[in-house]
Amino acid sequence: MNRSVTVRVPAKVNVQLAVGGLRPDGFHDLANVFLAVGLYDEVTATPAEALRITVSGPDAGQVPLDRTNLAARAAELLAARHGIAPDVHLHITKDIPVAGGMAGGSADGAGALLACDALWGTGASRAELLDICAELGSDVPFSLVGGAALGRGRGELLTPLDVGGTFHWVFAVADGGLSTPAVYRECDRLRAAEGHGAGVDQVPDPEPSPALLDALAEGDLATLASALSTGGLPTAPGGGSSNDLQAAAVSLRPSLADTLAAGTKAGALASLVSGSGPTCAFLTRDEQAARAVAEGLLASGTCRSARVATSPAAGATLL
Repeated sequence: MNRSVTVRVPAKVNVQLAVGGLRPDGFHDLANVFLAVGLYDEVTATPAEALRITVSGPDAGQVPLDRTNLAARAAELLAARHGIAPDVHLHITKDIPVAGGMAGGSADGAGALLACDALWGTGASRAELLDICAELGSDVPFSLVGGAALGRGRGELLTPLDVGGTFHWVFAVADGGLSTPAVYRECDRLRAAEGHGAGVDQVPDPEPSPALLDALAEGDLATLASALSTGGLPTAPGGGSSNDLQAAAVSLRPSLADTLAAGTKAGALASLVSGSGPTCAFLTRDEQAARAVAEGLLASGTCRSARVATSPAAGATLL
């Protein structure tokens, strides 16, 4: 059997990330509104004598080739469930920014899982695939599903959401990554420093914004822009945002405030840090405006690259 299987899988932006208090187990409950965007990785699975990972594309050198890569773990978990050896060569063609808060690693895990299922003929049900995704990480189930969804729990409990139109985005990619655990710790620290406390008993339960969900469902650009710009920790560094981690990301990397300001100056309708960062997302009026914002961001010197994309996008898809 020498055939190969290729799966295309999208990046995501968190149009809302409401973060609850620190739980005793070290996690936070989330209300995480995911939106898949049209930047893609491709994962190709080919029969091999042993599990092997290769990567090509921008920043390929930053992607681990060992079993810490979620694509490798996905192959191992699926193989273990079906009593077979995870003998596969997984080649990842990267186009999603690495360590950028856009779930590129999670996308590769979901893509590898779907590719291996097709290559090996394991016939896993959608429920089994989603169960393995949740075991891999909080963002991985959404990478499989795509479109738009509300994530509860740690983000892995998904409810699909309607999107009534196409939204145009620019993503400003920063130099280097930000540690997600470090950003959550900083969020807790900022909350404690404000005097409200950071624990689960001191922080309101995270809830999605009704205005934001309605704006997505109706394709209402102006209302979505307004919803993206409210919430968060407006008194902390980074200003108001629908992303509760934005203030922490900007606190750890103050230069992100310059990137957010540059995108707004270039004409973006709304700006926010994507997830735990450091990629910044900018909502724009249309494709022409997106290209103008991307040019303005590059000219500002506040980011390494600026990528234009639309949403929603399909989840992991066999090519």
